[in-house]
Amino acid sequence: MDTYRGTLEGVPALLRLFDEFQIRATFLFSLGPDHTGRALRRVFRPGFLSKVRRTSVASNYGLKTLLYGVLLPGPHIGRKAGDILRSVAEAGHEVGIHCHDHVRWQDFVAGRDAIWTRREMMSAGSVFQQVFCRPARVHGAAGWQLNSHALAIEDEMGFTHASDVRGRYPFLPVFQGVESRCVQIPTTLPTLDELIGRDGIDSGNVHEYVYADSLRILPYGHVYTLHAELEGMQLLPVMRRLLTMWQSQGGRLGALEDLFNDLQLSALPRNRLGWGQVEGRSGQLVMQGQRLE
Repeated sequence: MDTYRGTLEGVPALLRLFDEFQIRATFLFSLGPDHTGRALRRVFRPGFLSKVRRTSVASNYGLKTLLYGVLLPGPHIGRKAGDILRSVAEAGHEVGIHCHDHVRWQDFVAGRDAIWTRREMMSAGSVFQQVFCRPARVHGAAGWQLNSHALAIEDEMGFTHASDVRGRYPFLPVFQGVESRCVQIPTTLPTLDELIGRDGIDSGNVHEYVYADSLRILPYGHVYTLHAELEGMQLLPVMRRLLTMWQSQGGRLGALEDLFNDLQLSALPRNRLGWGQVEGRSGQLVMQGQRLE
């Protein structure tokens, strides 16, 4: 959940869909102010404008959301939408932290120091505690952006598992000399906004491409990242088609927590983290790298 609108509209729609399919998912919340409009400063980043054109950002997010933090004050998601956030946990889903301020984390965390990183993560943790009356145990970094300080702070805050990076299988991360005990369960599949608009892919057939990719055999299966602003709103029919295809395949669908509980933690490999590119997404993302002996 990246935005206030996605929380208000997309989350309830996804709850209804997951209830219909009897599926438990992981919801990662942006908990502080929605400053989506400030993402416009990415206009000079290679690939950003082409993504905006491909994915109809204005129609998916809405003009009001695109003005938050620029011409309109950004609503504080945790304070204004606490009842919706709590309804997710009450429905039996796993809940965790995406970030405090989505745009600020995604645009700046890679180059910030420990003080800045701690302030952002502790702010998110404080709001989560206020909303749910308990600390979070799962973290998923906004935009797959991270620094080594964040890994250390995840340990300090008591996170047991995270989905901060792109990769292939669960592992213990090592980044710029920092080793973490928080298990990384990386996103393995492309997202809809990375696919739509490329090579004849549109909202009518994008589910076929995601499904085909999910048939690749990986040691622990796949992790699919969806967005309340897309799959919970205009692209809800795409999510329905995907769930129907995955259930017909006979595999198990569940939350990150379900996969984490099945892991033999003592047998997990250690892998370096590094920066790389994903087709269809602008900028550099943190990726699962070389396995360490």
